[in-house]
Amino acid sequence: MSEMINLTAEDGFRLSAYKATPSGTPRGGLVVIQEIFGVNSHIKKVADGFAADGYAVIAPAIFDRVERGFESGYAPPDIERGRAVRGKLQTDQVMMDVNAAVKELAKSGQKVGVVGYCFGGFVAWLSATRLSGVAASVGYYGGGIADTAAEQPRNPVMLHFGETDASIPKEHYEKVMKAHPKIPIHIYPAGHGFNCDERGSYHEPSARLARQRTIEFFRQHVG
Repeated sequence: MSEMINLTAEDGFRLSAYKATPSGTPRGGLVVIQEIFGVNSHIKKVADGFAADGYAVIAPAIFDRVERGFESGYAPPDIERGRAVRGKLQTDQVMMDVNAAVKELAKSGQKVGVVGYCFGGFVAWLSATRLSGVAASVGYYGGGIADTAAEQPRNPVMLHFGETDASIPKEHYEKVMKAHPKIPIHIYPAGHGFNCDERGSYHEPSARLARQRTIEFFRQHVG
């Protein structure tokens, strides 16, 4: 079952979110963090997929603070529009919105993990270093992680990167590897956005393997 709900951040801001609920008792909770394209059809499909795996899932509309109901496709104008909205967000506000989703899922007493893609991959990393109450974090091709590599995670983390990602060079994830040698960091023969089957950069073998590893990681640390 899926529905749109509202969340309230600690500063009082109300944002919308997509919630997907499994058919049986949830194994745990997962917060899915969007790319710069909003909580669009792809992110909803990702949330539904994790719900099918037994998790209660919330995908908060992080861009609501700038433009409510933001959704886009993946054409060049969409990318520019998404980047413009992203540029108007303050990181502290983003983390408050993610925390609101974490707390909503935790109300039922279950462990909560965070997984994010692109912009959301970076936010998933910050959920590990800056938030409490997160059981595990998984980030896909998160730009900006290298810039905050000095921050120390409070919970288990797994990261996925594409070796031909033009926006995240090899030096980026190598810096993260050096700062955190015990974190599992997987590199795939793919480019940026390889998990999204609505993008030209989609790489099915890499997406399938990364998802398998992600599920196993959440099974271990969330439930």
